[in-house]
Amino acid sequence: MIWLMTRGALPSEAEAKLLECALVAAVDHGPQAPSIAIARMAATCGVGLNNAMASALNVLGDVHGGAGEQAMAVYLDAEAAWRDGATLEAAVSNAIDRAPRYLPGFGHRFHPVDPRAPRLLELVDAAAAEGTVQGRFAAVARAIEAVLEARKGNRIPMNIDGATAVIFAELGFPPPLARGLFCLSRAVGILAHAWEQTQQGGRNKGPVPPDFIWTYDGPAVNHVDTKGGDASDPSG
Repeated sequence: MIWLMTRGALPSEAEAKLLECALVAAVDHGPQAPSIAIARMAATCGVGLNNAMASALNVLGDVHGGAGEQAMAVYLDAEAAWRDGATLEAAVSNAIDRAPRYLPGFGHRFHPVDPRAPRLLELVDAAAAEGTVQGRFAAVARAIEAVLEARKGNRIPMNIDGATAVIFAELGFPPPLARGLFCLSRAVGILAHAWEQTQQGGRNKGPVPPDFIWTYDGPAVNHVDTKGGDASDPSG
């Protein structure tokens, strides 16, 4: 149905299966993800599930939630140059140089290897062997990993955003739809977390532990004169 509504045609069974795998892989990222945390906090404020979900979905922007779309743009740039005659390594290197400072779709804060990415690429390889996709964007993504490792001296692996971007690109979706597809996928996880939070009860769940005590380290106290005198003069 997603394919029909966004593409105006029905996918093959193999295309539908590959798309489903990408959507399922990005459903949840645990409560530490900003969108999930926001959904849970919103639920404790007494709003309905739709409001909690909307609050969470509204923060899926360029920084949190946009890496798949951005990775697709890099892949398309590199693949076009490769198709026009550049070597794969040269095409990838130039695309990396034109990309943002933090290359979208690569690296992970918590895992040396995102466990979902290799499996998703295996599925792309299988689909390419069957003729469902060409496999060119999988080759581009792997070449990016190789170039990054050569430049940095350590591996910067593809993460879930980079892997799902490979699938969306292989299936012919334009980059903006990659973010929309991610939002559809993550909405399921958001719903589950918001529902769980409503079942737990509690009010006004904060983003930090309740026993955390702040220590003020801002500017010195500024005495405000409400009578029109000199605010810097305590006697005013």
